[in-house]
Amino acid sequence: MTLGTLAIEVLAQAPAGPEFGKASPLGLALVLLLLVAIVLLIWNMNKRLSNLPETFEPESPEADQAADEGTDRGAADARAEDTTEDVTEKDGKQTPHSGK
Repeated sequence: MTLGTLAIEVLAQAPAGPEFGKASPLGLALVLLLLVAIVLLIWNMNKRLSNLPETFEPESPEADQAADEGTDRGAADARAEDTTEDVTEKDGKQTPHSGK
């Protein structure tokens, strides 16, 4: 028996059971309302995504770098160098510290 013939046999059976047909129209309305909401959300997201540029990289980053006065330009290099363990001398003893 193939999947198609099995599906036809299941769909051809008469509905049975005491609970068949007792679902309220409110449930159908709720399901349809949720489907409409999903379709509208997908449509809106596609509309917004089509307005995005291909890339977010600026053509000339000099203007952004000149306006960026609040960051320390050497901080990234200093953090990379801090990964090694530093040793300081205190009272003739060498004690390691993490540099934080």
